[in-house]
Amino acid sequence: MKDIKPANRVATVSEYYFSKKLKEVAEMNARGLNVISLGIGSPDRPPHKEVIDALCNDAAQSDAHGYQPYVGIAKLRESFSSWYSKWFGVELDVKTEIQPLIGSKEGILHISLAFLNPGDGVLVPNPGYPTYSSVSRLAEANIITYNLKEENDWLPDFEEIEKNDLSNVKLMWVNYPNMPTGRVATKELFEKLVAFGKKHGIIIVNDNPYSFILNNNPLSILSVEGAKDICIELNSMSKSHNMPGWRVGMLASNAQFVSWILKVKSNIDSGTFRSMQLAASEALMLGEEWYEEINNIYRPRRELAEEIATMLECKFDSAQRGMFLWAKVPEKYKNGAELADKILYEARVFITPGMVFGSEGENFIRISLCATEEKLKEAKERIKSIL
Repeated sequence: MKDIKPANRVATVSEYYFSKKLKEVAEMNARGLNVISLGIGSPDRPPHKEVIDALCNDAAQSDAHGYQPYVGIAKLRESFSSWYSKWFGVELDVKTEIQPLIGSKEGILHISLAFLNPGDGVLVPNPGYPTYSSVSRLAEANIITYNLKEENDWLPDFEEIEKNDLSNVKLMWVNYPNMPTGRVATKELFEKLVAFGKKHGIIIVNDNPYSFILNNNPLSILSVEGAKDICIELNSMSKSHNMPGWRVGMLASNAQFVSWILKVKSNIDSGTFRSMQLAASEALMLGEEWYEEINNIYRPRRELAEEIATMLECKFDSAQRGMFLWAKVPEKYKNGAELADKILYEARVFITPGMVFGSEGENFIRISLCATEEKLKEAKERIKSIL
């Protein structure tokens, strides 16, 4: 039989780091090693009870199980619009400027396929979410990394970026509040990004799922005057509402951009289960007390993560936000991966080495806050015992 080979694009990407590493952790657990995972950012608490009730009540209806509109149901779009108005001060047209998604990760693919031809340039942050690069490769785009450096407070260096040939660049991925560094954006940064995008004709895509985690000042790039002309913002309910497995997200931009993305999306998926959309609408209408409740859970966890980092002689910026702690490892370790492996194999605690997010993260580790206080305390004691 003739040899069958995959498409060339498959060779340009590898299996997602966490997919591979969690298999190893699962194998260790199968051997009875009981690894504590402080690796991934999957909230361990449920959504609000009213949200779960809304899901169950609608799922019991006989007419709930059919295909749904590609643009999402009206109530969900209206709820996203109200949410952006209340928390970000951004007005979005319900019919034309909002597109619900089956998670914002899928939105990265939809946006890339809508705007990128093979060979087009994409500006990708280093360190940054690995999916920006992997999806760009699948779209056969030309990746141009821009470095976020510790000495520049993890902000883009526009002068350095402009040393590249930007004539063929179509997209720039940004992510503030930043993952993995926890750096929070300012209005000034967003203004600079909008101006940069307009100057060079580059679409700025801000991935914004962490605004409500240990952060009292949610900010959207779309709040900048004229931002809709050149910007797209992704958002997700995974982190802010404890709904990672639900796969409910959205994007917002001008009507033209949204319509082009819908052309791609409508040929890839068939919409989100209606009951989940209605429940997500309930979640978006929750008040300030909901965000305070989840942050009251994350605050003591963050303190424990800082105690672990301090015990490991790592340095960190206490101003960082989000559901991770980003910490620089001491010079006695070759890099963050060496320390992460030591902790995994000797203390049976899984943390993420910063090199996963790019070369600028090589000397860092990332500790997730998505574990109970009890687990974090146990992890601390295990690590203490091997030092």
